[in-house]
Amino acid sequence: MIPRSFARACLAPLALAGLAACTSVLAPILKPDVTTDVVNMEGGDWQLDPAHAALTFKIDHLGYSTYVGRFERFDVQLSGEPDAPAEARVEGVVDMTSLDIANDAFADTLMGSDWFSAANFPEARFQSTRILITGPVTAEVEGILTLHGKNAPIILSVTFNGAGFDRLRNAQVAGFSATTDLDRTVFGIDRFSGLLTDKVHVEIEAELLKTSGVT
Repeated sequence: MIPRSFARACLAPLALAGLAACTSVLAPILKPDVTTDVVNMEGGDWQLDPAHAALTFKIDHLGYSTYVGRFERFDVQLSGEPDAPAEARVEGVVDMTSLDIANDAFADTLMGSDWFSAANFPEARFQSTRILITGPVTAEVEGILTLHGKNAPIILSVTFNGAGFDRLRNAQVAGFSATTDLDRTVFGIDRFSGLLTDKVHVEIEAELLKTSGVT
């Protein structure tokens, strides 16, 4: 009689090989047909898929390095029609208490009263006011950012990465990348201003899922 442990050890590689073979067969079927033609993107309402999104910020640290942080929880909503992309509306909210810099003690410091003051201002919000189409897949999204209790205009440089039906998520998906540079002192975050750079570079990677609208 063959021991079960021996059988499992022998059959495991075969099972993995079978899974790999199935994946290679299904890959062409599951791979979405992504298009960057905006007019083919479906109109309606879209919301962030948090499992496929990232919001990071970078700041020069005394000339030694580029310090990188990220926020784990944020949301984005988009509403509009493909034949009128300049009329789309974009809203975003960031949970300022979700700061992640791989150092819990320093994260607490940055969320404290000398920096983000997350206890008093737990959310940052963005509301678009104007969208300027700059190319086939690019746009500048102007809006008001509310951060640290202050409101100020910012401009997001946005690239439309493409859209299509995702069979794995059973949903229409649209992908975007966005960047902006903020002056932190405008929002009252001015500790060590002049020693640390005031410019903060922000990068956003977002996949949105269609939630309603004409299909």
